[in-house]
Amino acid sequence: MRIILTLLGKDFANLRRNRSALVLSFMVPMVIIYVVGLVFGLGRSDSGPSGIPLAVVNQSDNPAAQKLVAALQAEKSFHVITEFVNPDRTIRPLTETDLRPLIRDRRFSYALVIPPDVLSETQLGLHLKILSDPRNDIESQTVNGLLQKTIFTHVPDLLGQSLQARAKKFLGNPKLSEFNGSIATAVAKAFGGDPAKIKADIEQGNFGLEELAASPAKPGAASSTGGDILSKLVKIDTEQVVGKDVKSPTATRIVGGYAVMFLLFALSNSSAAFFSEKNSGVFQRVLSAPVSRAQLLWSRFFYGILFGLIQLLALFFAGHLLYGVDVFGHFGNLLVVCACVAAACTSFGMLLSALTRSPEAAASLATLLVITMSACGGAWFPVSFMPEFMQHIARFTIVYWAIDGFGGVLWAGNSFGQMLPTLGILLSITAVAMTIAVWRFNRSRIFD
Repeated sequence: MRIILTLLGKDFANLRRNRSALVLSFMVPMVIIYVVGLVFGLGRSDSGPSGIPLAVVNQSDNPAAQKLVAALQAEKSFHVITEFVNPDRTIRPLTETDLRPLIRDRRFSYALVIPPDVLSETQLGLHLKILSDPRNDIESQTVNGLLQKTIFTHVPDLLGQSLQARAKKFLGNPKLSEFNGSIATAVAKAFGGDPAKIKADIEQGNFGLEELAASPAKPGAASSTGGDILSKLVKIDTEQVVGKDVKSPTATRIVGGYAVMFLLFALSNSSAAFFSEKNSGVFQRVLSAPVSRAQLLWSRFFYGILFGLIQLLALFFAGHLLYGVDVFGHFGNLLVVCACVAAACTSFGMLLSALTRSPEAAASLATLLVITMSACGGAWFPVSFMPEFMQHIARFTIVYWAIDGFGGVLWAGNSFGQMLPTLGILLSITAVAMTIAVWRFNRSRIFD
């Protein structure tokens, strides 16, 4: 037993010497729990998405239409955009003709148009229009649900005004006023209240539809009776601006995020092989030949790019065989994006190896950062489901820009020129990470 206790003490002593690996062994699960908790709203007073850009074009002069815009602006999940900034920095109201180019340019993904005929004189109900780029299916369904909830619960008086407009067309002003007075008198006699006030409410379109829209659904029911009735009275035209010709939408949405996550793990572990090569004496034997440190580092860098390129293409090819992802229709641009992503992931792995002192520390730090970037960057959840400060952090991750690049090629079918901003950011990440990594490697004792 004494020997076993001695060996046990030896293992704990080795663990204590590798302090970075010890700390990260506890930090990794805690950070993961924290990030996932933020997604599901744990520890926050409110949950769900926040700050989703939503363009709103109000073409109606009806006061209730402005009420709908105000209700959307009050919804915390949306960042409502109603103005367009001209090249000379002047501002004008947003128009419907602005929406489609801005959606294609990724300025926003969703837009609501309130047309002039939001209340028709010939048809009962409302008419609205939604334009979208549903690149993220979870986010798209959430936005559609929030829009319908806002329409049904905040602007039910639009339906009342539609009823009044239709009755006015058939009855005329005098008869309609008499008809409204008769209804108000009957309601006052049956339920109490001031007939004049009730008549004024009816003429303004207030038929008590607020209660109908807010009526709760029965347990187990898909929707409430009020919601079913209102959904039949509200006509919403939908137009998918981007991605409507994609053959396999669901697979095209998700394959890029998981591909870059696994690539980050693979290339981080590959870069950590520096330590095993040092311990086995490979570095010393290679450097005894006419080979410089810089050549050794850049050979590892180009190896990582080629390995990453092969892995990404293999995963996309598997997506093509299994789910019909259109890879070959965009192969040229996809190849360029994959190369830039592989370069960024390789530089990330080499930076980790340059900043750590042991393979255990490098592996632990890689796990922490890769999972954090995957969760925050959109590989697991929509970025809009994060708190706003996390949404800003997401833009500094490789995963975010890799998903943006893959989506631009496979979902939007962007040209090479349209992909240049995303490619430039990925290459900038690569340049910064490699500069720091080479500087650190030249100052460290890994080659000694």
